[in-house]
Amino acid sequence: MSNIRITKQFSFETGHALYGYDGKCKNVHGHSYRLDVTVIGKPISDTSHVKFGMVIDFSDLKRIVKEEIVDVFDHATVFNKNTPHVELAKELEDRGHNVLLVNYQPTSEMMVVDFAEKIKQRLPKTIMLHSLKLQETATSFAEWYASDNE
Repeated sequence: MSNIRITKQFSFETGHALYGYDGKCKNVHGHSYRLDVTVIGKPISDTSHVKFGMVIDFSDLKRIVKEEIVDVFDHATVFNKNTPHVELAKELEDRGHNVLLVNYQPTSEMMVVDFAEKIKQRLPKTIMLHSLKLQETATSFAEWYASDNE
């Protein structure tokens, strides 16, 4: 049986600021992110299996990505917790804002690495994460490929 790649697309709104950056992105701002998640595996060949012919049910992949990424990052503001932004984060949290403090600079590059680790941990053993594409704007995106990270 052939390996098949399955892709599901997601979107979410997230704010962030890049501490120490030398451009406009040092200011708190937001993006309408689009995340493409591609997994690879062999379709289920057992004709008695309820998911016969599927690599993974799109709804199962959706549940994993929503729980790990979309529901966490959507309408949140992300700051690197190892910067003075923690003071701003505390102020925003005190005012009822959804704030995420992460161990990295919240660039698309670092976010996609974080997302890959979270998704990989939740996939069935027969399914491999192939790639992620995190689109920050209409013309800018970061990609993660398993083959680049073996």
